[in-house]
Amino acid sequence: MNKDVKLSLSHSNEFDAVRLSPHFTLGELTKTSYDTLDKNIPSRVAIENLKRICEGWLEDLRYSYNALYGESGAEIPIIISSGYRSEEVNRLCGGAKGSNHLTGCAVDIKCYGPEQMIRMAGILLDISDGTKRDFDELILEKRGTTYWIHFAVRPKDNRRKILFDCR
Repeated sequence: MNKDVKLSLSHSNEFDAVRLSPHFTLGELTKTSYDTLDKNIPSRVAIENLKRICEGWLEDLRYSYNALYGESGAEIPIIISSGYRSEEVNRLCGGAKGSNHLTGCAVDIKCYGPEQMIRMAGILLDISDGTKRDFDELILEKRGTTYWIHFAVRPKDNRRKILFDCR
C-alpha cells in the first residue's frame, strides 16, 4: 500500500454541517475509506451535481420508500455508501475511468438485500417516469452479500442506462 494512503472511515467533519437537502449532508456524500492527500474535496460544480441528486431524487426516494414500506413512527433512512470521489479515491477503490462519481453525478445507495434493492430501483424508475426527468445510470450491483444501487444523474445528455451487475 502507498505510504501516503491509509485506510480509515473518514471524511471532512466540516462537511457534516453542510446540507445538500433536508436529509443529506455533504459529509455523507464525500466520506471515503481512504485517507488521501487531496482529502476528497469536491469542486463547486461537483457539489451542485450532488445537490441535484439529493434534492431531485434521493429525497423523493426516501419519502416514497417510507410511505410504502416504512414502519409506523420510524423512518427508514437512505444510506449512501459512496458519492463524490476524487481522482485519487476513484483510482484506489478501483472505480471506472470517467466514472460519474468523479463529477458528483453518482451515488451508491446501500441496500439490505435483493428485495430492498428491487423496490428502490422501481421507485427511482417511477420518479423518472412521473416527473419526465431522466437519469444516466441505474445499476443494480451485488458483491458477495453486499447489495447497492449505483445511481447517476448528469446535468444533460443522460442515457437512461439500466444494468444488473450481480456477481
